[in-house]
Amino acid sequence: MLLRKWYLIEREAYKVSLASSLFFAGLLIGNITFGPLSDKLGRKPVYISGLFFDVVFGYVTALAPNYDVFAVSRFFVGIVNGGMALVSFVLTQEYVGKSFWSFTGSLTNLTFAVGIAVYALLGYCIREWRYLALVSNTLGVIFLLLSFMLPESPRWLYSQGKTAEAEDVLQYIALGNGKERLNLKLKPSAGTFRKDESALGILNLVKHPVLRWRTIILMYIWYVCSFVYYGLTLNAGELRGNLYLNVALSGLVEVPAFPLCMFFIEKSWSGRRKTMTCFLIFAGFACIFTMFLPTKAGLLLSPTSLALCGKMMVSAAFNIVYIYTSELYPTVLRNAGLGVCSMSCRFGGILAPFVPSMKSLSPSVPFVVFGISGLSAGFLTLLLPETLNKPIAESIEDLQSPKYQVLKNEEAEQIS
Repeated sequence: MLLRKWYLIEREAYKVSLASSLFFAGLLIGNITFGPLSDKLGRKPVYISGLFFDVVFGYVTALAPNYDVFAVSRFFVGIVNGGMALVSFVLTQEYVGKSFWSFTGSLTNLTFAVGIAVYALLGYCIREWRYLALVSNTLGVIFLLLSFMLPESPRWLYSQGKTAEAEDVLQYIALGNGKERLNLKLKPSAGTFRKDESALGILNLVKHPVLRWRTIILMYIWYVCSFVYYGLTLNAGELRGNLYLNVALSGLVEVPAFPLCMFFIEKSWSGRRKTMTCFLIFAGFACIFTMFLPTKAGLLLSPTSLALCGKMMVSAAFNIVYIYTSELYPTVLRNAGLGVCSMSCRFGGILAPFVPSMKSLSPSVPFVVFGISGLSAGFLTLLLPETLNKPIAESIEDLQSPKYQVLKNEEAEQIS
C-alpha cells in the first residue's frame, strides 16, 4: 500500500523497511525509559501518558501527508507503545495477589495473540490502510477513557511508603469485588525506596550482585525468546494461500500455549523455572529435528509442522518469562528490570530476519541456529531461583534481609 501511495520503488524501496526499523528502534527506547519512569513516578500516570501519546501519534500516522511524517510518527508510536505495554503488564499484575499472577499474566499475553487475529480480520474488511489505522486507533481512544477509572498500583504505593493511599486502593478493590469494608491497616514498609536511590533506576540492577546475575541471565533468555519466536515466524513463511488468513493463523497457533502455561507453572512439581526450561528445550529440539525430515514429508511430520510446534513452545516460554521476570524483581525495580529485559528482546527481533537468509548455506542451518539458542536458554534458566509460592520482594533490602531468606526457606520446606 505504501509502495503505491508514495511510489517507494527502485532507489526508494528501502524506505518500506526503514519505517519498520524505526518502529522497532522506538520500541527499544520505550522499553528502557518507561520502566524507570514508572518506578519513580507511579504506574498509572506513566501508563495513561503512554497510551494518550500512542493514540495521538497513531492518528498522525493515519493522516500523514508524506512519507517523512509517516516514518517519524512510526518511530514515536514505537517509543510510547513499547513503554506503555510494559507498564500496563506490571500494573495488571500488581492489582492482584501473587497467586493470581500466572492467570493475569497469561491472560494479558493472550490478548496479544488474539489481537493479531483481530487485526487480520480488520485488514480483510478494511483494505485502505489509512482507514484501517483510524479504526485501530479509535479502539485506543475507548481504552484511554476507561483507563482513567483505574487506581494506582497498591504495591507501588506501599513500596514508596504511601501506606494510607495503598489502603484506600485496597478498600476500593475490595468493595468492587463485593466485599464489605475491611478493617485494614498496613505496616510501614521497612525497605521503602529512598529518593536518592530511585534516581539511579537501572544502575541498581547491576549494583547489587543478586540482581546483576538475574538480569544478565534474564536478558539472554528474553533475547532468545524473541530471536526464536520472530525467526520461526519469518522462516515459516512457506504457507500459501490467503494473506489475511495466514496472518490470523500465525496468531491463533499461539493460543494453545497459554492454557498449557497456566496449568504447569502453578504445579509444585514444575513451577516457573522447570516449566520454562522444558518449553525452551522442546522448542530447541523441534527446530533441530527439522533437519532430519524430508521436505516432502506428510503434514504431521513436515518441517513446517515442527516449526509451528516450536513456535507454540517458544510462545509458551515467552508468556512465562513475563510472569517469571516480574516475580524475580522487587516492586521498586520491577518495571526497570522488565524494561532492560525487553530491550534485549528487541535485539533478538532485529537479528531474527537475517537468519532465514542462511538457507543459502544449507536449508537446515536456520533451524539449527534457532535450536541451539533455545537449548542454551533453557539450561541457563535452571540457574534462576524458583518463585512459585515464594514471597514477593517489595524493596532491594527485602532480597538481602535475613527475615526474607528465612521466609523463603520455610515456604520451600512446606512445598517439598
